[in-house]
Amino acid sequence: MNPSELESLTQLCERLGAARAQAVVMATQLLRRADQLAAERGRSREAELARLLDLLVRGRSGEVPAEFKALPPKAGSAGESV
Repeated sequence: MNPSELESLTQLCERLGAARAQAVVMATQLLRRADQLAAERGRSREAELARLLDLLVRGRSGEVPAEFKALPPKAGSAGESV
């Protein structure tokens, strides 16, 4: 992780509303997770970071990506009254 990359992501997180200390933590976690996902999926770090940033921005605006939407309950599930 290079310092300018961390600073750029920190500034982005601040612009999205995070306090400076929290923005640093968020930026650090984003970079670490991008590295993990790249290793797991065999994709580039940049592609994974772009995906995470997209999720961050969409989540910040209240949008729930399709991959995170809950499935409807199954018929006869425990939560159904008889």
